[in-house]
Amino acid sequence: MPDETAQVTAFWRALGLPGLIDVHTHFMPARVLAKVWAYFDRAGPLTARPWPIAYRTAEEERLATLRRFGVRRFTSLVYPHKPGMARWLNDWSADFAARTPDCLHTATFHPEPDAARYTAVAVERGARVFKAHFQVGAYDPNDPLLDPVWGLLAEAGVPVVTHCGSAPVPGPCTGPEPVRRLLARHPRLPLVVAHLGMPEYGAFLELAERYPRVHLDTTMAFTRFSEEQAPFPRRDLPRLAGAADRVLFGSDFPNIPYGYPEALHALERLELGDAWLRRVCHGNAAALFGL
Repeated sequence: MPDETAQVTAFWRALGLPGLIDVHTHFMPARVLAKVWAYFDRAGPLTARPWPIAYRTAEEERLATLRRFGVRRFTSLVYPHKPGMARWLNDWSADFAARTPDCLHTATFHPEPDAARYTAVAVERGARVFKAHFQVGAYDPNDPLLDPVWGLLAEAGVPVVTHCGSAPVPGPCTGPEPVRRLLARHPRLPLVVAHLGMPEYGAFLELAERYPRVHLDTTMAFTRFSEEQAPFPRRDLPRLAGAADRVLFGSDFPNIPYGYPEALHALERLELGDAWLRRVCHGNAAALFGL
């Protein structure tokens, strides 16, 4: 751990940053996180390969680890896999944010009759970011039950970190087409495409180029682990450089199968320059969340 801390802090200090902003981290109720870890342990069908959890520690130790690394702001991305979960997950996240001031207050939703009502309540309580997971939740973002939710979040300008790409395995509602239809109806939605839309990188870059409020997070992209099965096409690096104001650093901490420094070294290996790294690792998220 000391070596990891030295690597991470050396990275952001060399860029002249005050620290990192990580838009894709997971803090969940203990029993939910235990089930998530158990799923990874048995290499469930949505992981498609062995996936050792790098930071399997108690909540307070995980918080201490991020703080040692110099992560100044992070998220508690929660997501339901069935109806009836989102409301109590939001209650837990609101309490977590209240006792964890460096965590951006996070909320979630699922297509169900009261989704618009509890989403509005979460926004009123101060939620600053939402999480949507089309793969785990196995729902179409264009479900009519969600239309008022998307409209509310677009109007309020609250970003939604969204797992919509088809990695690690395709789902019935993953891929760019459902998102194209969603953005056609809600073009002002501040959607953050998790994992850069892996493996449909080019299609999601196109959406970011078309819609000025669409962002991309770097979670697990470019790492040696991901490049083995879903390599980023090098021909699209100029487009990624051109989207410098819309790319956000994310790690997937603590559920990553490698050390945290690898997420940063992977970005360095792109050789897109220090100015790009400064925006990705701090500036863009600071602007998006008004930090």
